[in-house]
Amino acid sequence: MDISQKNAVKEKAESVLHYEKLLEEQEQTLRELQDRIAVLESQNRYLRESFETISTSNIWRITRPVRFTLDVLKWLLLPHAGEKLLQKGFHSLKQYGLRHTWQAVMHRIYAKDVPDPVIGEELFTGRELALQQAHRFPENVLFSIVVPLYNTPERFLREMIESVQAQTYAVWELCMADGSDAQHADVQRICEEYAGKDSRIRYRKLEKNGGISANTNACLEMAEGDYVGLLDHDDLLHPAALYEVMRTIRNTGADFIYTDESTFHDTLKVAYHPHFKPDFAPDTLRSFNYICHFTVFRRTLLKEAGLFDPACDGAQDHDMVLRLTEKAQRVAHIPEILYYWRSPDRSVSKDTSTELHGIQAGIRAVEKQLARLGLDGSVEQLQPGMTYYRIRYAITGSPKVSILIPNYEHLRNLRTCLDSIFSKTTWSNYEIIIVENNSTSPKLFAYYERIQQEHGNVHVVTWKGRFNYSAINNFGAQFCTGDYLLLLNNDTEVITPDWIQEMLMFAQRPDVGAVGAMLYYPDDTIQHAGVHVGMGGVAGHLFQYSHRGKPGYMGRLLYPQNMSAVTAACLLLRRDVWAQIDGLDENWAVAFNDTDLCMRIRRAGYLIVWTPFAELYHYESKSRGRDNTPEKQKRFLDEILRFQSRWAKELNAGDPYFNPNFERDVPSYQVRIPLGKHDAR
Repeated sequence: MDISQKNAVKEKAESVLHYEKLLEEQEQTLRELQDRIAVLESQNRYLRESFETISTSNIWRITRPVRFTLDVLKWLLLPHAGEKLLQKGFHSLKQYGLRHTWQAVMHRIYAKDVPDPVIGEELFTGRELALQQAHRFPENVLFSIVVPLYNTPERFLREMIESVQAQTYAVWELCMADGSDAQHADVQRICEEYAGKDSRIRYRKLEKNGGISANTNACLEMAEGDYVGLLDHDDLLHPAALYEVMRTIRNTGADFIYTDESTFHDTLKVAYHPHFKPDFAPDTLRSFNYICHFTVFRRTLLKEAGLFDPACDGAQDHDMVLRLTEKAQRVAHIPEILYYWRSPDRSVSKDTSTELHGIQAGIRAVEKQLARLGLDGSVEQLQPGMTYYRIRYAITGSPKVSILIPNYEHLRNLRTCLDSIFSKTTWSNYEIIIVENNSTSPKLFAYYERIQQEHGNVHVVTWKGRFNYSAINNFGAQFCTGDYLLLLNNDTEVITPDWIQEMLMFAQRPDVGAVGAMLYYPDDTIQHAGVHVGMGGVAGHLFQYSHRGKPGYMGRLLYPQNMSAVTAACLLLRRDVWAQIDGLDENWAVAFNDTDLCMRIRRAGYLIVWTPFAELYHYESKSRGRDNTPEKQKRFLDEILRFQSRWAKELNAGDPYFNPNFERDVPSYQVRIPLGKHDAR
């Protein structure tokens, strides 16, 4: 070997040593970070447990009147707040009475789960809009914006038309069909004025007003575009609306697209109540028309779905969205406010008869979808004055439900749980499998004997291994004879008698993989109303600690809806789904096993449903105990890292049922400031 070769070998060896040293340093840094994370997690759990201890204590409850009085005083002492509150209070007393006024005051003081208003929020800078206007796509799509007109006020009409003309994407046509009466001839004059100056604007005067659906169908007859966009005659489009829709079509090939929206009274500077929506969620959509505006769809879908149905006037958009999404191959959601919904003081939405008509039309729209899909169920208005709907699916047959309850010690909790099942449950065909895990109490074993003698549908089986929630349930499932498995914690207590039916009606559907329930802490604050995958970097419960009875953001606590996951503290699924995904993954002994279960169910093509109509108390994880030892803390950290590794792609993409404009680590739908903008799709 000559000198040059020796030098080369030496340099290579030195290089290897250098990189080994760097790797060792990086591994040491990683270990330090992991230790730091473990400490922070431990501190976080300590603070949470301390908060729970304080908030459920007798002294906390006793001092509630004092704390409430201080809250009111603080509110009244804010600059101008007292004066404005009193003015609104007197007006409300005069118009609506004492009860309504008191509820409004309580909501104003304690409503922490309502997002802040978006006032004057600029979604795009002027430079970004200019770049959009200059951009040229490889292939253009022609958008037909259809607008049925009826007695539209001049200012509203001009603002609507000019919002379309202001689009940064210029390949569009505006199709307006006018059913205005003779007293509103200015509508025709104004439209012809704009059409004379812009060849993309098309106008047709109808012989008579046929109603919103018939007038919209007249617009569709004029449309020649590849895609159709629905715009109300007094609403506004954001200048980037069509550009963002076009970009989404290019990136995803979607044939149905919708955006977020906001409401305004007079000008966009006072836009309020932004509606940040989930991605496509069929159960949520049946509960209410959360898609609404701005809706754009491939025109060829109309051949399959059909035109607007006059029988659904008042909820014609809801009916159309239901039919179109049934036929669409790819539904895409743009999480940006690109549509502004005008709500003037004299809006017909405040006419009681019109409102009732719209509610009945909405019920018909949902009923029609159930009939088309072969789903047997009845539809009713959820609450007076709300366009939310409750579906009661008919349960086929009388399938057997196996309730699977792991237990370690805690006789009192188990007795409370079982007594509530026996005394309140109205579903008769069920069995209870208790999986005993290393208890030592003679009283508990005596209770096991007695409860099995008194109830022939209760069976106790024994798991002798170490505590592993997943392994215990997988073991217990072998003894279940039911068509459905209901995973239930021993520290729960049934509230609603028909809790099993409320979950079973969804779980029986072939497109649903698992169903979760509404769980409360003993102080009637919410423990679980669905799981947000991504909260805290892993997963967390939505609306945790919110007060029972509140509607939540956009009524999210009132109706069944699709979620990414639900807790296994009360989770129902079909036996065939359990077998298909091989049950719980035993690598998760304590935490995140239920979230992983739901993620695998969704990956298999099923929906997850959460319903507020199955209600239980949950005293939360008393059998497991607290993570207050180094061994438990390390295990918890390992489970976090394992979850983040397995579901890295999904965590990076974000929870499809949780809008990215909300704070990721806050459970109560708090708007993120500044808003997330221009996410890649």
